[in-house]
Amino acid sequence: MTQKVAVLGTGKIGEALLSGMIGAGWDPADLLVTARRQERADELRARHGVTPVTNAEAAKTADTLILTVKPQDMGTLLDELAPHIPADRLVISGAAGIPTAFFEARLAPGTPVVRVMTNTPALVDEAMSVISAGTHATADHLAHTEEIFGAVGKTLRVPESQQDACTALSGSGPAYFFYLVEAMTDAGILLGLPRDKAHDLIVQSAIGAAKMLRDSGEHPVKLRENVTSPAGTTINAIRELENHGVRAALIAALEAARDRSRELASGTKD
Repeated sequence: MTQKVAVLGTGKIGEALLSGMIGAGWDPADLLVTARRQERADELRARHGVTPVTNAEAAKTADTLILTVKPQDMGTLLDELAPHIPADRLVISGAAGIPTAFFEARLAPGTPVVRVMTNTPALVDEAMSVISAGTHATADHLAHTEEIFGAVGKTLRVPESQQDACTALSGSGPAYFFYLVEAMTDAGILLGLPRDKAHDLIVQSAIGAAKMLRDSGEHPVKLRENVTSPAGTTINAIRELENHGVRAALIAALEAARDRSRELASGTKD
C-alpha cells in the first residue's frame, strides 16, 4: 500500500472509493484527488486527509490513476493528461461504455488500462465492481485494481466484451430495485398502509431476500417456490406479474440499457 493512487474527478463514487480505501488501511498521504471546484477539493482534504492536486500533477505523481469523470468528459480529460502520463502508469477507467481501446489510442504506447464498472452501493461498501483488462494490463494490474475496488464491495473479472451486459445488469441494477420498491410502496398505500410503514416493510423484506439469495446457495426459483403455497396469496400475485409481462419487460429493459452502453462506446452521446 505504498503506491500513490489518484482519483480524478472525485464525485460521490470517487469519494466512496477513497473512504473505503482508507478504511481498508491505505494511508491518506498516498491518496491524491482532483476536483473541478476548489471548494470540493478543500472538502475532500478536510474530510479524508487526502491531497488535492491538478490533473497534470496527478498524472506526473501517482502510480495509479482512477478516472471517474462522466463519459462525455473523458476525451477532454485524456487530452489534458496524455502529455504527462508515463507508459508505466496504471490507468483505471470508471466511465460507462468507454472501451479500453479509447484510452490506449490516446495514451503512450504500452500504457496499461483497466476498465471498471462499479455501482452506487459503493456508498455503503456493498458495490459490485466488474473489472476487465486492456491490451497491456497484466495479472498484477488486475490484482491491484481488485485490491482498490474490493475496499467498497465485491469484484468480478470479465472479458471486456461482457462489460456492456454487466453495465446493464449491475451498473444500472440498483435503479431497478429502487423502482420496484417505489412501486411496491405505492401499492402498500393503495392497500391502506401509511407510507412509512409500507416503506419499512418492503425495505426489510428486500434486505432479507437479498441475504437469502447470497447466503443460502439456493436458486431463486427454489426460494420463490418456498414462499408460494398452492392457491395462496403469493401465487395470485405472481400470476398477475406474469399476466402483465413483468418478466419480459425486465428483459427488454436490460437489453435497452446494454444497447445504450454500446452507443456510448461508439461515440453516440446525445
